[in-house]
Amino acid sequence: MTLDPDITATSPERPLAISNLLFFVAVLVFAMVVVGGITRLTESGLSITEWKPISGTIPPLTQADWERAFDLYKQTPQYLEVAGPAGMTLSGFKFIFFWEWVHRLLGRIIGVVFFVPVIWFAWKRAIPKGFGWRLLALFVLGGLQGAVGWFMVMSGLEGRTEVSPYRLSAHLLFALFLFAALIWTALDLRQLAANRDARPARLTGWGAIALVTLFVQLMLGAWVAGFRAGYVSNTWPAMDGRLVPDGIDWSHGAGFALTHDPFLLHFMHRWWAWVVVAFLVLFARKVRVVEGARAASIAIHSAFGTQILLGILTVLSGIAIWLAVLHQATGALLVAATVWGAHKLGEHAS
Repeated sequence: MTLDPDITATSPERPLAISNLLFFVAVLVFAMVVVGGITRLTESGLSITEWKPISGTIPPLTQADWERAFDLYKQTPQYLEVAGPAGMTLSGFKFIFFWEWVHRLLGRIIGVVFFVPVIWFAWKRAIPKGFGWRLLALFVLGGLQGAVGWFMVMSGLEGRTEVSPYRLSAHLLFALFLFAALIWTALDLRQLAANRDARPARLTGWGAIALVTLFVQLMLGAWVAGFRAGYVSNTWPAMDGRLVPDGIDWSHGAGFALTHDPFLLHFMHRWWAWVVVAFLVLFARKVRVVEGARAASIAIHSAFGTQILLGILTVLSGIAIWLAVLHQATGALLVAATVWGAHKLGEHAS
């Protein structure tokens, strides 16, 4: 693919440079999703009980600072009911503090890395027509993601020993939506850099179907994480010898069970995965026949195949942290591959 010299040489617009920036920010968001998974699995999310966007960048530096941060954590239900009785020490607190601090620091870095260059591009009038509002929307989405994260943390500081599973799922899904939007916009800009007459890709029916079915699976996965439903069975394909597991509580009605019961959530997450696979196989075939889209089709197949394997291994391991983190990371890569494929279809439908 050759770049249009009119854009790259004589025009102030810099679609390729902005595309590269957005891809880099997407990589940072991916890293944040991975660290977020570690934070969740190590029960680190409630270790920092204050939200200080500026001064919070610097971690405790002295023994007195560490003791003050630990004292604040000791006031949370998580410490009083779980960590304290388990004998958490200051050393243990420093470990969980580290992961939450890195998670928040990545959020701050993402904001700066995105905001400063975009302001420079705007000042240089280098943002292509029609993309200014999209870049603004991406920045607002990033800010809202931070707000949703603190909203999630707040749910675990009073009356709960962990964050709300629904706020956790909102936080993760919001991050993945931002991740997808960054990639889609970057691909539009890359297309514009190659052809100044190119229009933004359109989301086709097949693209929408693939993304919606994947969204359902990601939501179920987030609920499984929030309700610790992964721990209810460590066998596969049956759950402790049964296709439909024992232990599902239907006493509060089907609606409540579908959104709260760990056994049912685990069961649905296992088997909806195969619905996703079926749709993605068909979707990838549609993508494959598009000119120049073979790599996207291969990426989709590779990502969902790896994701299924990691999901099974995570269950069989009894939720080993490193496997669970890889499972979440590959889920994000599957989002990226699916967005890439949907964009390829949309390039020829716009």
